[in-house]
Amino acid sequence: MDARRRSVMQPAADPLANVRSGIPVPATVKKPTANLRMSLAGPALRAPNTSVPGTNPRQSMLRSQNLNPLLQSTSKPGYGRTPMSNSIRRGSMWGGGSALNAPSNSQPIKDSRPLRDRSYQTKMRQDVVNYLNGSGFEVSMATLSNIQGKDYRAIFDALVLTLDPCHPFRDGARFEDEFVPALKSLRYPFAHQIDQKWLAAVASPHSWPYLLGVLHWLVELCKMRDEYLCSGHPTLQDPAHVPEEFDDPFDHKALAFQYNEETYTLWLDLHDDFAESNQAMEDRYSRKNERVQTELDEQTKLLNQAQADYSKLKTSAPSINDLRKQNELFQKDSEKLKKILQQYEGRRRKLIEQIAFEQAELAFAGAHLNNLRTTLDGLEETVKAQNLTPEEVIRMNTDRETLTRNLEDLKQKIGETHKAVMTLEVNVTNRAAAAEEALDAYTNLLSSLELFPPLPEPWQDVDLTLELNSASSNAQQLLAGSDIRKIIKPTLSSVAETKRLERAALESERIKVDNELDQLTTECENLDYEIAEVEKKVVNLNEHADDLRDAAQQEALVASAEAARLERDLAHARTAAMANGLGVKSRLQAMQFSYKEQMEKVSRLKEDTIHAILKNSQEIAMFKEEVSRHLHELGHFAEAD
Repeated sequence: MDARRRSVMQPAADPLANVRSGIPVPATVKKPTANLRMSLAGPALRAPNTSVPGTNPRQSMLRSQNLNPLLQSTSKPGYGRTPMSNSIRRGSMWGGGSALNAPSNSQPIKDSRPLRDRSYQTKMRQDVVNYLNGSGFEVSMATLSNIQGKDYRAIFDALVLTLDPCHPFRDGARFEDEFVPALKSLRYPFAHQIDQKWLAAVASPHSWPYLLGVLHWLVELCKMRDEYLCSGHPTLQDPAHVPEEFDDPFDHKALAFQYNEETYTLWLDLHDDFAESNQAMEDRYSRKNERVQTELDEQTKLLNQAQADYSKLKTSAPSINDLRKQNELFQKDSEKLKKILQQYEGRRRKLIEQIAFEQAELAFAGAHLNNLRTTLDGLEETVKAQNLTPEEVIRMNTDRETLTRNLEDLKQKIGETHKAVMTLEVNVTNRAAAAEEALDAYTNLLSSLELFPPLPEPWQDVDLTLELNSASSNAQQLLAGSDIRKIIKPTLSSVAETKRLERAALESERIKVDNELDQLTTECENLDYEIAEVEKKVVNLNEHADDLRDAAQQEALVASAEAARLERDLAHARTAAMANGLGVKSRLQAMQFSYKEQMEKVSRLKEDTIHAILKNSQEIAMFKEEVSRHLHELGHFAEAD
């Protein structure tokens, strides 16, 4: 595959509804007059042009269709323009895949990663170190723990070049000028949160978490890119990964893209003969269809052979009616033979079973006969040795039979007795388990009621504990402890009566305390009501003070206005006195007296307002002290009760 190919996405949809193909048209086809021919793929699909500008009349002006966000070069501009010269070729004005550009989301995204968490920072540093060391860029954990600006730039440049080998890092450019644009070109979602001033002190506590998050995001993106490139997924559209037989649409697109790339390169080099590329494409699809074609030929051969056999049978076969009659006759004979075979099969099975049963009976009878013969021989030898008469032998046999019957009766009775004993043992075990559970419950009750020895007076000498001894053979010793009827039961009754009396006394005390609590609650409610009333009075006093303050302010404003008016009149009088020269001093003195009276009135109103405010404030403070004192007394009273 040509190294100039970058896109793994399908070409852009034809805006002319597939009226014309995206494949370049040969030069022999009639074209309208034009002065240029333009590219259909864009600069992201071919290597940099090494020829001298102006020597090739076919130049590209179409935007790249490389839309894969993992493999596309972020360094390519929107429109790759190359110098054009006059040519007799016409130019393509197709808009390409520019209509497929997704609208960008202008709303900023908030970074939800816990970047300031120490454990999360350690994990991010470990991931970055592991990936860089695995990819051949040697870096240690100590370097990331106390990183310098040049180390951070080296790591950043390595990760960006891993994602985009053609990213335009400029020699001698400031890192602050290239950092944020590179992140934006890689679609870093939190680039708006990065401040270029942070790069001056990379390891500072306020900037390092965000800059470490940038490295971790780039490492994760590199991992995703590596996994995607190594996955062999059909969307990679790599012709080297296309199998010999394929049906996936992406495999077809990969081969089509390879063909377009090769022919387009030839077309840009002013070669309109694509016979070699066409032949390679035909050979590739021929290899794809080779097995299918072979199977098709074999099936066609079998079909022809079957058709020939069918034609032969059709020409030489007898009539269908005769064959049907013969078939019916054969079917009837077959059914009869099947029934006969079933009958014979049943008889054979019965005979085999009977023979097996007779053989088993014969073997059992033979064994029994041998045993009887052996017994008879032994008895004859015994009789000969004892020299007994036949009457004695008969009597002994009779006694033996009687003893045998008695022995069988005794064995049966022993078995019945054993069964009864087993049943009784099971019942005894169940009863003992129930008695142990009852004693455990009794012991738990004694523990919960605090009735373990020593008991309070007057039962200090009584022991209420019981213990079950199921292994004892004496019935009197099965239950160890005091007598239940004479000691334990009366003691428990007296304890219960005492507890009932104590409970009644506690209940009476509780009722008394509840009554006192209700009284205190009522008093608290009354105090709350009085406090609310006093608060209302305080609010009214505050409102009255506010009204007095407002009135004083209004009167002060009126007095100020009157003083200003008097000053104006005084100035006018002075002017008139100077103009007229008559009665100036008398009018001036009158005006001065009026001005002094107004000023005294304003001062008096101010003093009255201040006294009223001080009086209200003192009353409020006294009220608060009184309420606090009542609340403290109520709290002490409640604590004392």
